[in-house]
Amino acid sequence: MLLATLSIILGFVLLIKGADWLVDGATVISRRLGVSDLVIGLTVVSFGTSAPELIVNLIASFQGSSDIAIGNIVGSNISNTLLILGITAIVAPLVVQRSTVLKEIPLNLLAAFMLFVLANDFLMNGYAISELSRSDGIVFLGFFIIFIYYTFGIRHDGVQEDLNQDKKVTKPTRPLWIAYLLVVIGCAGLALGGKLAVDGAISIAKLLHISEALVGLTIVAVGTSLPELAASVVAAHKGKADIAVGNIVGSNIFNIFWILGLSSIIKPLTFTPATNLDLYVVLLSTLLLFFIIHNGAPHRRLLMWWSQSKDYIIRRWEGGVLLGSYFIYIAYIVWRG
Repeated sequence: MLLATLSIILGFVLLIKGADWLVDGATVISRRLGVSDLVIGLTVVSFGTSAPELIVNLIASFQGSSDIAIGNIVGSNISNTLLILGITAIVAPLVVQRSTVLKEIPLNLLAAFMLFVLANDFLMNGYAISELSRSDGIVFLGFFIIFIYYTFGIRHDGVQEDLNQDKKVTKPTRPLWIAYLLVVIGCAGLALGGKLAVDGAISIAKLLHISEALVGLTIVAVGTSLPELAASVVAAHKGKADIAVGNIVGSNIFNIFWILGLSSIIKPLTFTPATNLDLYVVLLSTLLLFFIIHNGAPHRRLLMWWSQSKDYIIRRWEGGVLLGSYFIYIAYIVWRG
């Protein structure tokens, strides 16, 4: 028990410091290369914080553990949207760019919908067995390439606003090579810290005789999302809302299009129909986020989504709604057994 507790503590220390280094390095890179905080959050930070999910899924795919590969991504996306974004908004209200509301979040919803369609061969085609085949994986990777192309196209949007915000605080002075080193070290710290925290939590769960199924649906899914939590909370605390939100939305898109796409190409993943209910939660949580952000806009009217206002806000009490929804989901998992 003592070693497991120390593992969790050390894991959280590495997570916090890794997130701090990653956000600092990514911010300097975005300034020196003239790239917006949002794009850095959608790409560099998302890729770094998605490393645990990628490692878990690659191992699961090579071992033929389809339930772990799919469940890890589905559970991580739910915890990203409800748990992590909820906690982040409670730490500091998040101002969200209009492009995120009308483009990135709908793309996040599209990713979840595509997973539901491609994984459900039984419902869509009447096949006896449902799976994510290699051709499905190629489709996912195709969407991922489109997403990367899109982020490349908006890389300079909002840069001036980010610079104006930085002038109110401090101007980055680190050399570019140090910034890249901070990103690499930060990603390594997040990956190692997440592993130590998860391993320690699983050890304690076994000592307390908690079922492995419940551990997998909660501790593993949340554990692989700890880097997103650390990075987003640190970014929000430093006033980098675009990095915080972009990290969550980008990670969800990475998880499905990149990680599941690559996993199913390595080996087709058998899909269990019981997971459909969890996919519904992924879809509903994204819709809830979309509604909450619109509720935080000045016009406060969901039907006026075409408004040109750029002030979309996730307030603290709305972060509480997301967090409460996650606890309801966890309670349901426990009840489901």
